[in-house]
Amino acid sequence: MNPTFEQIQAAAARLQGHAHLTPIMTSQTLNHRLGSQVFLKCENLQKGGAFKIRGAFNAIAQLNESERAQGIITYSSGNHAQALALVGRMLGIQTTVVMPDNASLAKRTATEGYGAKVALYDPVKTTREDAMAALQTDQTFIPPFDHPDVIAGQGTAALELFNQVGQLDALLVPCGGGGLLSGSAIAAKRLCPSCRVIGVEPALADDATRSFHTKQLQTVKNPQTIADGTRSPSLGNLTFPLILRYVDQMMTVSEDAIKEAVRFFFYRLKLVVEPSGALGTAALLSGRAPVEGRIGVILSGGNIDGAMMSQILNQEISKV
Repeated sequence: MNPTFEQIQAAAARLQGHAHLTPIMTSQTLNHRLGSQVFLKCENLQKGGAFKIRGAFNAIAQLNESERAQGIITYSSGNHAQALALVGRMLGIQTTVVMPDNASLAKRTATEGYGAKVALYDPVKTTREDAMAALQTDQTFIPPFDHPDVIAGQGTAALELFNQVGQLDALLVPCGGGGLLSGSAIAAKRLCPSCRVIGVEPALADDATRSFHTKQLQTVKNPQTIADGTRSPSLGNLTFPLILRYVDQMMTVSEDAIKEAVRFFFYRLKLVVEPSGALGTAALLSGRAPVEGRIGVILSGGNIDGAMMSQILNQEISKV
């Protein structure tokens, strides 16, 4: 069931005309500060505001007519929810999304705007799995990350990056449930075996980093990180072994470092990048990732509430 590089290539062909070929941006300020050449893959400019449409479309497009007629269902704190709703609208499939009641208002509103039925649950009182089980009938479950077609679709972001900029010395990728990281790592190791693949997550949601170093699956319960896209309780049955096999290093960054990166993008590059999407750059700016040379960074999304962005921007601007 593990996705292959060939399946990532097939996903890329399937996505043509349905997802954006997102641009690469650079920053002289960032390059000068790091003494390296950094290439930013702007998935914050993707359809739905995040990379998630890649995996969602790749998985849903392969459903048969009977499965499509019965509809699709998932649980998600936001970006996967939006992606599933958007793909459902594109393909004419009824979509149900189970979301925590503390999810970003912007993400919830967008999900509903794409036509999905949203069911809220209290993450303090129940799990997302139990909340979904209470609603699911005959719908096909499309998980946020732990699915071979979803992982293959997410891997197309790194495939595009290497096709756009060539060889890299390091690739930094945000990590929540590990779909983007594992898919990107598979692509990176085929296209550039010497590239060092680094996964980055918040220190408050460090289950993947602990899992990587202990080689045993670790969990975290309802972490209160600003990077809401990384609040998955653990890596998946597929993503965990893939990360152990293909990823070179896992690291964490502080909440302050994440906010600093969000401010950097806003003030220096005029980009809106959500906290989860800024993790790789946070690792670079804070010195957590002392890598050199040609560095790729995937900015995984840009869906952030106006109130949250205002709060981050109004805090002290230190090194922007």
